[in-house]
Amino acid sequence: MSIAQGKAIGVLVMSYGTPESLEGVEAYYTHIRRGNPPSAEQLEDLTNRYRSIVGGVFPLRENTNGQVAALQRTLNELAGEGAYVCYQGLKHAAPYIEDGVAAMAADGIKEAVGIVLTPQYSVMSVGGYMKRAQDEASKHGIALKPVHEYHLHPELIDALSKRVSEGLDRFGERRADTLVLFSAHSLPAKILEMNDPYSDQLLATSEAVAQSAGVEKWQFTWQSAGQTGQPWLGPDILETLERLSDEGVPSVLVTPVGFVSDHLEVLYDIDIEAKKFAAERGIRLERIRMLNDDAQYMAALAESVIGLARRGD
Repeated sequence: MSIAQGKAIGVLVMSYGTPESLEGVEAYYTHIRRGNPPSAEQLEDLTNRYRSIVGGVFPLRENTNGQVAALQRTLNELAGEGAYVCYQGLKHAAPYIEDGVAAMAADGIKEAVGIVLTPQYSVMSVGGYMKRAQDEASKHGIALKPVHEYHLHPELIDALSKRVSEGLDRFGERRADTLVLFSAHSLPAKILEMNDPYSDQLLATSEAVAQSAGVEKWQFTWQSAGQTGQPWLGPDILETLERLSDEGVPSVLVTPVGFVSDHLEVLYDIDIEAKKFAAERGIRLERIRMLNDDAQYMAALAESVIGLARRGD
């Protein structure tokens, strides 16, 4: 019996993707650059960043696989075995978004929900994923509904607030002096001219988490901007740390609300680069635990999927 005969709804779980080995970095970087190979210097820089992370281990792929599996288990628990079937689709690595849709089609799926492992919406991020998914789905006769955002889902906010409280406890007596610094991946500044909701949704998530955790000292900053020659949203986390140092802030808890997994932008940009930068300026920098396959995060995803699937529009 095909999956379609059971009338299962497909769930395309999308994320950025990562190479599976150091040998795959060049092909991955070339795909990000829309087919233009990186220069030797650019390739060396990215390869060295990956190499710095636990000797080149690639946790994002493992974490993403784990998230998809955990979401499948959660959907089974909430909606019953076989009601939803999860497929993975990556933006810059196999299985690509189109591969995930093709796998659904091969299994006879006719209805699907697309969700991205990023809580906040931007036309340049989640919007781009969804366009690719819906374009491919239409070729296969699959009706695919998009979950645009879930940045204020109660389970997400509670999971993050618990991590903030836990992280602040690590500072002991300096807890009250510690600033919570929320962060997210920067995007080209031109999104501000497009009335894009990305910035507002990130601030809304940050405020909700701070309120839930009882945090009064908090700020928001950007990180991991691309090197494209055009302006990106700022200030960058290193600029923010420089200013906090000048203001005499002794300790910071970085809370990357725009990310849900341990990956390069977290394990290198925060744990290595930002932490070293902060230490050189007398600031103790710690980071919250990432969500990865946290049960509450899986519940936020599953409830978002089920809620959209059951809507009649």
